[in-house]
Amino acid sequence: MGEPVIEIANLSRIYGAKKALDAVNLRVERGAVAGLLGANGAGKTTLIKHVLGLLRAQEGSVKVFDRDPVEDPVGVLSKIGYLGEDSDLPAWLRVKELLRYSAAFRPGWDASYADSLISQFGLDLQARLSNLSKGQRARAGLTVALAFRPEFLLLDEPSSGLDPIVRRDVLGAIIKTISQEGRTVLFSSHLLSEVEQVCDRIVMLSGGQIVLDGNLDEIKGSHYQISVRWPERKVNPPKIEGAVGWQEVGNEWKALWRGEAHIIQAETAARGAHLTIREATLDEIFVGLAGGCRI
Repeated sequence: MGEPVIEIANLSRIYGAKKALDAVNLRVERGAVAGLLGANGAGKTTLIKHVLGLLRAQEGSVKVFDRDPVEDPVGVLSKIGYLGEDSDLPAWLRVKELLRYSAAFRPGWDASYADSLISQFGLDLQARLSNLSKGQRARAGLTVALAFRPEFLLLDEPSSGLDPIVRRDVLGAIIKTISQEGRTVLFSSHLLSEVEQVCDRIVMLSGGQIVLDGNLDEIKGSHYQISVRWPERKVNPPKIEGAVGWQEVGNEWKALWRGEAHIIQAETAARGAHLTIREATLDEIFVGLAGGCRI
């Protein structure tokens, strides 16, 4: 196992009567590109706030670069390039002033790289941030997040609410940075197609717990969408171990199933049922494991 950038052990957090995180264990090694998935209320935002040091662990521990982000925010945040859904940029600044302001706090600031991103994104250096569109602000925020060449990129719904052209620009710049510089990335997004383009690992939260964590290709290669049909209609779904999210469609029952294809084929044949099976998409895997909720 490589050197960890994030190391979370038995992390729990309770808000009132709700357990937002329930004994979460997560290790993200240097160079990994991990996608963080979960329905609304699954615990993604709470987990990210702990990584950024915005919340202190009630139970368990959080280490980023082997440091507690609450106890040593400067030592941790100086290595993190962060871009969220709502870029909190000083609205009164012009773009050129934002770059100068950001450079003053980032020892590794690469002015020529910042200039190339500004040019690539077509941003006007004289424009005030308050006058920029949401898409232009996202491009400016990404420039600030990337230009000091951080060791770790934390992207929390970076393209949410953006039009397809801006999403293409944002995602393209992220992919280029990852491929050329091998950054460690934690990428939270409700757009599963983006996650598939960027990430090689998937971490899925549901009810404050990690319900899936593994290599993307291996996950897709071990989850199947199955459809089971009997000669006569069944009122209730079949009881097949490992199948989740049963739905009745006509005279068939459909579900997500994890395992080896030959096992489910033998199982259904022994019950006198007809089976249709195919590799599940990431969207189907998410819906099945998240209990049918939307992200």
